[in-house]
Amino acid sequence: MELLLEKIGAYSVAILFCLIVVIIYLRKQKRESKRVEEKIVQAKLDGMYEPVSLHPVVDEGSCIRTGACIAACPEHDILGIRNGKATTINASHCVGHGACFHACPTQAITLCIGTEKRGVELPHVNQTFETNVPGIYIAGELGGMGLIKNAVEQGRQAVDNIAKTIKKNHQATYDLIIIGAGPAGISASLNAKKHQLKFLTLEQDSLGGTVFTFPRSKIVMTSAMDVPLHGKIKLSETSKTELLDFWMTVLKKHAIDVTQNTKVESITPENGIFKIETSKCDQYTASTVLLAIGRRGSPRKLGVPGETLEKVAYRLLEAEEINGKDIMVVGGGDSAIESALLLADQNKVTLTYRSDAFSRIKPKNNTKIKEAIADGRINMMFNTNTVSIEKDSVIVSSGADKKELTIKNDLIYIFAGGELPTQFLQKIGIQITKKFGEAILKHN
Repeated sequence: MELLLEKIGAYSVAILFCLIVVIIYLRKQKRESKRVEEKIVQAKLDGMYEPVSLHPVVDEGSCIRTGACIAACPEHDILGIRNGKATTINASHCVGHGACFHACPTQAITLCIGTEKRGVELPHVNQTFETNVPGIYIAGELGGMGLIKNAVEQGRQAVDNIAKTIKKNHQATYDLIIIGAGPAGISASLNAKKHQLKFLTLEQDSLGGTVFTFPRSKIVMTSAMDVPLHGKIKLSETSKTELLDFWMTVLKKHAIDVTQNTKVESITPENGIFKIETSKCDQYTASTVLLAIGRRGSPRKLGVPGETLEKVAYRLLEAEEINGKDIMVVGGGDSAIESALLLADQNKVTLTYRSDAFSRIKPKNNTKIKEAIADGRINMMFNTNTVSIEKDSVIVSSGADKKELTIKNDLIYIFAGGELPTQFLQKIGIQITKKFGEAILKHN
């Protein structure tokens, strides 16, 4: 009898211990869910909840709350656990790393582009990166993958697919012409060399594409990349200059020349091959074409009087060489914020934005710009539109009453985004569709 009582007592203690553990766990889970709920509420107030580009979508039925997706995400507060399931918080901060997608042990995450409310225009491509025009492929930012690592991978994969389909004894001068020398174009060029293809790479600006337009000291957040003919390389907190130097070194090592400052004006199918005409009146022919150009295309103009003045610019290259100027930066995205912060060190900077709050900037930029505004290093003007640009000033309209103000000005930098090169693509015959929450990357 005593032995039985001892066993009952032991079991009771064990059950009580388990109950305490469960209660503690449930309370912790409840507190965690509450914190995530509060973050979601704040994200909605800050305009960060709705995604603007590639973003994760969680299948709650498959999620088992391992937290692997949260741990893998190199950004902050993109995902969180609410009521035992993963959910998005600041979805607009997502830059499409795809780390959460690969980390999830139950394949509960899909990477999607656009939402039910907000569509994103993208050219149509299949799983091999070929467009609806046979022989023309798209990789990188134009296809929705703007992150450097993803663009590099797409450039490599696209050429792998192209190499399998190149027709022997074709009548073109080149097997492949690569248009664009950004991350996707450079990766594609290296892989084309690896596959021993006869190819040519054309770039309308300078080597690096969009990356070249970043300020010199801008940090390029990257993770491990598999670079053709080089292998895996780990780059973190790497500046624009360091990344460009790396690319130039690898290209030079493998004797790859990029034809720079050459804009492609037209691509025309002709007798089973493509004829490419450039801004320098050069003509080339190719069996296949890979478009590795950016989504921005040409900078979006404000369309106001005075925008053709020499003091107007759409990108900032050498901020450290500009001193003692009255500068206006127009825009509310990361490029505008980062440029304003760089210029504020040695100049008087006014930042204007048409909305009443920033809605799509990285957390670090959000913190830095708030500090700069609080410290008086940047004069912030929300709810403001540029009316006209004068020789020594800029006229803006501000507030609900659109009161016009004249601001002294020496230089103005406009970061209003870019226009998808729709006409160029449509002229080629490439189909463009608007994606409303459609999957770009999902598990089979």
